[in-house]
Amino acid sequence: MSDADNPLVLDFVEWIAREPRAYSEVIGTWKTSCPRLTIWEDATDLGYVARETIAGFGMIVTVTEAGEKLLRANGRMC
Repeated sequence: MSDADNPLVLDFVEWIAREPRAYSEVIGTWKTSCPRLTIWEDATDLGYVARETIAGFGMIVTVTEAGEKLLRANGRMC
């Protein structure tokens, strides 16, 4: 299975797509110490999510166009 086919990556991207998430929330919710579960890193490396800083709010994580395309291709667009 490729990273792009990983159902957990798809779940992660779908979760982010529901609403922009604070970086701290993403890390707190999706962090893992298991080297075999690199969902956050995989989604970022594949370009499905991106971090951006918003003045007065801080760093957030949003879904990219590639992430939206992944969700549409899998029938999961919010």
